Amino acid sequence: MAAIEFRDVDIVFGDRQKEALALIDKRATRDEILVQTGSVLGAAGVNLTVERGEICVLMGLSGSGKSTVLRAVNGLNTVARGSVSVSHDGKPVDVAACGEAMLREIRMRTVSMVFQQFGLLPWRSVRENVGFGLEIRGIAKDERKRIVDEKLAMVGLTQWADKHAHELSGGMQQRVGLARAFATDADILLMDEPFSALDPLIRDKMQDELLSLQSRIQKTILFVSHDLDEAMKLGNKIAILEGGRIVQAGTAEEILLRPANAYVAEFVKHTNPLNVLRGRSVMTPARALRRAEGAVLLDREGLVRIRVDAADRPVGVEVNGCEGKLGVVEGDAASFDTPCDIIVAPVDLKLNAAIALKRQSDHPIVFVDQLGRLAGLCGDDEIYASLLRRNA
Repeated sequence: MAAIEFRDVDIVFGDRQKEALALIDKRATRDEILVQTGSVLGAAGVNLTVERGEICVLMGLSGSGKSTVLRAVNGLNTVARGSVSVSHDGKPVDVAACGEAMLREIRMRTVSMVFQQFGLLPWRSVRENVGFGLEIRGIAKDERKRIVDEKLAMVGLTQWADKHAHELSGGMQQRVGLARAFATDADILLMDEPFSALDPLIRDKMQDELLSLQSRIQKTILFVSHDLDEAMKLGNKIAILEGGRIVQAGTAEEILLRPANAYVAEFVKHTNPLNVLRGRSVMTPARALRRAEGAVLLDREGLVRIRVDAADRPVGVEVNGCEGKLGVVEGDAASFDTPCDIIVAPVDLKLNAAIALKRQSDHPIVFVDQLGRLAGLCGDDEIYASLLRRNA
C-alpha cells in the first residue's frame, strides 16, 4: 500500500466551484477559469503515488500549484473532487472525505509538516519547541524529554537545547523544525520549501543532512521546491507542475533524458547531467556484452576478461592472460585507494563519480546490481555517448 495516493484531485478556491469543475473537464486554463467564474484553480486532475520511504519532490514555477497539492495531504486545503489517501495505522484513509476526529488523529500521529519559515515559538526554548507536538498529544514529561533529547542529538543540537530561537542561526532553526517533525514519529513528512530561506552553503548542508537522516529513518517525504538542482538531488521521484496540473512525474533521469513537453525541456536544459545520470543510464547492458568460455570480454581483442559465477557475479579478472585484481567500490565512492585492474561499482553510481573512477583505470568500470550480478560496463565510449546524447 502506498503512503500517499492522489486520485483525480481537483482543488478550487472560490464560490463557483461547480462551474469551475465543469471548465476543468474541458481542459480550461487557470486564467480562463478565473475570468469565467472568478474562482482560482489550485490543482486539476492530479494523479500521483508516493511509496513508503520515498522522497517525492513537487516542483514548478511560482503559482504552479505545488504547495496547494502538498497541503491537501493533511487537509489544510480542501479537495473539491477526487481523493487523497494516506496510510494510517496500516489502512488507507481518504483525507478528503474523513471526519474531523480522524483528520485530527492523522495530523497528530501520521502526517507532520515542516514549514518554510520554521514556525518556532519564540518564547519557548529549543527543547520546548521540539516537544510541542508531544505535549499536545499528552505524552508524559519524562518520556517527552527522552524523545526530544534523542531527536536533538539526531540533528546535532543537543548543546543548544535550552537556547531560544533568536539565539540560533537560520540553519540551526531549520534543524529545530526538522527535529520537531521527527519527534512526533510521523510516517509522512510534508516539507514546504523548508530550505529556500537559507544561504546557499547552509542550504546545501541541510540537503545533505536530510539525505543522511533519511538513510536512517526511512520516512515518506513530500517535498516542495522551486529549485531543480535541489529536486534532482533529493527526489526519488519528481513531479513537475504547470498551472495546477502535473505535466510529468518520474525519476530525475527520466525527466532529464525524456522531458514530456517543451515546458519540462526548458526546465531541465541547464541541468548538469553529471549530477543526475547514473550508471544504469549510460552503461552497455550485460545482455549486449560479448562472452566466451564463462567470461565477459571487456575489449575487442578479448585480452581483458571478467570471470562470472553461475549467478553472473564477477569473481575474477584476467588481463593479457594473467590473473588480475578486482577492486570493489561501495556506495557513492568516487575513488579507490588500492591498486586494481578492474573497478566494480554499484549500478546506481552517479556519472560524476563514475568518471572519477574511470580515470583510475585503463579499463571499463563493471557495474553490478544490488545482488552483485553483472549489470553492464561503462568505459570512455559510454561516457562520451551519454553526454553527446544529452546535448544533442
